[in-house]
Amino acid sequence: MHVTFPRLPDHEVGYSVVERDDGVVYQLLGGRAGTALPHDIMHLVVERELGITDGIWGGIAAGMVFGSMRHVRGRRPPHVTERSALLKRTYRDRILRAELLGNLVEAIAALDDPSADEIRRLTGSKLSMLRMPEPPSPQAFATAARALQVEAARWARLRPGAELRYEWALPVTHHVPRPRDPSAPGNRRDPRRRLGGRGGSGRPGPRC
Repeated sequence: MHVTFPRLPDHEVGYSVVERDDGVVYQLLGGRAGTALPHDIMHLVVERELGITDGIWGGIAAGMVFGSMRHVRGRRPPHVTERSALLKRTYRDRILRAELLGNLVEAIAALDDPSADEIRRLTGSKLSMLRMPEPPSPQAFATAARALQVEAARWARLRPGAELRYEWALPVTHHVPRPRDPSAPGNRRDPRRRLGGRGGSGRPGPRC
């Protein structure tokens, strides 16, 4: 998957162009343009550096479509809306984890040469609500923070009209049941069931 972030004039609404591997292209709206690193780049860099395959960008690669995304071109697969909704429900906790990990690495990157103990203290406070059997090591967080600092410096030097381009090559690990086709045999609703059925009790039938 290719993701391009154009540097727009300050205060304009920023966006990125997401080109999925299946040829579908979306525009992902972001915050106001400026010299500060866009939030979506922060997440892309952190998730890539920490190998997070089931976070925000892994979800987009797998087929999640967020409300801030607009289809640009490319033929979308069948049941795209249903699949996206299933992915969001199934991986809601993992997306929250990716958000918190991104915020943690961003906080580490704001420090000057943080020690392992400082990173552990930040990890304890920022990830206190997460149930993680084993969080990444302080060294892994420090490496991700340095990568974030590099990208922040690159972005700050960009002039309007330039862009940064990233490759998302981590494997897709989101697996959800395929949405059912409501028109397929066995999936159609019997209109009588909404009325309780013939000679029924007046209760609606079970949802299909």
